[in-house]
Amino acid sequence: MSTHLVTLHNVSVIFNGRSILDKVAFSLYRGKITTLIGPNGAGKSTLVKTVIGLNKPTEGSVERAHNLKVGYVPQKLHLNDALPLRVERFLRLNQNLDKKEIDNVLALVGASKLRNLNMYTLSGGETQRILLASAVLRKPDLLVLDEPVQGIDVTGQFELYSLIVKLKLMLNCGILMVSHDLHLVMAKTDEVICLQHHICCSGTPDLISSHPEYVALFGRQESEQLAWYHHNHDPTLLDSSISSDKHGDHSNA
Repeated sequence: MSTHLVTLHNVSVIFNGRSILDKVAFSLYRGKITTLIGPNGAGKSTLVKTVIGLNKPTEGSVERAHNLKVGYVPQKLHLNDALPLRVERFLRLNQNLDKKEIDNVLALVGASKLRNLNMYTLSGGETQRILLASAVLRKPDLLVLDEPVQGIDVTGQFELYSLIVKLKLMLNCGILMVSHDLHLVMAKTDEVICLQHHICCSGTPDLISSHPEYVALFGRQESEQLAWYHHNHDPTLLDSSISSDKHGDHSNA
């Protein structure tokens, strides 16, 4: 049985009199990938920040496992580009690490060649690998990824999702991932939560693709394409087509 990591009990968040989240309730478990989808402005980022403790619920409560360690990969990285910052130095920020630990984590995420590069010269895919490496160094129980493939080309997205699955198995952690596109995460996620300020529907990807609430939010054509993709998709073919090391390609920037 999967270990409970986080449970939201009827959580509501109100900002400036506006309801951002309304009675949201769900649980996250070790060893499972949960993908959060929804249109822009649906409250996804607010929900993520509430899960990790950056936001406090206006109503309801968040129950976290004792001594829960969270690795968080934000949607965007905000750094002062006036100062040079090598990858190795970035990974050492606020962490007392030795060379072997850095070597190991860079090899794990397929970014060994990036060690001495400036953070500001990295492509989108390379930056996400380094952010993942930083999160992994925390040895998290829960890995939270806010739009991890934003700005990355399709090939890079396939590679990154496969890496995320690998990290889940190696770390034996739970994963909460925000995505705007279910097509690419179909074979990689265990549960989908569809959000529009409240939870419209939740379940396995194949169930969500035909759910009336999903159709209402994203349209029937999107739903039909999603269902076709799921029923005709062979994950083994996808995985075999992914090259093992494309992080040197700067076309994703």
